[in-house]
Amino acid sequence: MYGKSATRAVLLLLGIQLTALWPIAAVEIYTSRVLEAVNGTDARLKCTFSSFAPVGDALTVTWNFRPLDGGPEQFVFYYHIDPFQPMSGRFKDRVSWDGNPERYDASIFLWKLQFDDNGTYTCQVKNPPDVDGVIGEIRLSVVHTVRFSEIHFLALAIGSACALMIIIVIVVVLFQHYRKKRRAERAHKVVEIKSKEEERLNQEKKVSVYLEDTD
Repeated sequence: MYGKSATRAVLLLLGIQLTALWPIAAVEIYTSRVLEAVNGTDARLKCTFSSFAPVGDALTVTWNFRPLDGGPEQFVFYYHIDPFQPMSGRFKDRVSWDGNPERYDASIFLWKLQFDDNGTYTCQVKNPPDVDGVIGEIRLSVVHTVRFSEIHFLALAIGSACALMIIIVIVVVLFQHYRKKRRAERAHKVVEIKSKEEERLNQEKKVSVYLEDTD
């Protein structure tokens, strides 16, 4: 009996030591933090994560929403082995799962955006034993038209510069082709003039010889 008690004590002590040596478990969440979308369109709320523990059936993903004008937090979406969409509320039939746990992706799709969808969306991932960590946030702004960002301006500038270069190259190629064509036409005309001149001289020589013979 004492042997069993001693064994249990050793196992308990070993378990405490292993727990102390186990790395601090915390899920890291990565989101875009800020997202802008046009009213009436669809948007992907991207949320990826990293976890010390391998992803398994214990993984859960919870999406919630805090309105911009205040009010209680609202349920958006829940995932545990299978996706669970809201049965009522503003997001009923307007949200779908677009994640892939094997790729550490917990994203969702939001359909037919409205102006009252403005607010903060939170993404919480738990992957036992990793259950702690900062909750990811995305601040969504639904607007009439998307404002151009610095990236958009840069892309527009690069695209315009590339288009201008293409136009310049085309103009140069066409100009060179036109010059070559003009040179070829001039050379052909010179050859024709020389041929006609030689033919005229030959005719004059023949006439001269004929006149001399008749004299």
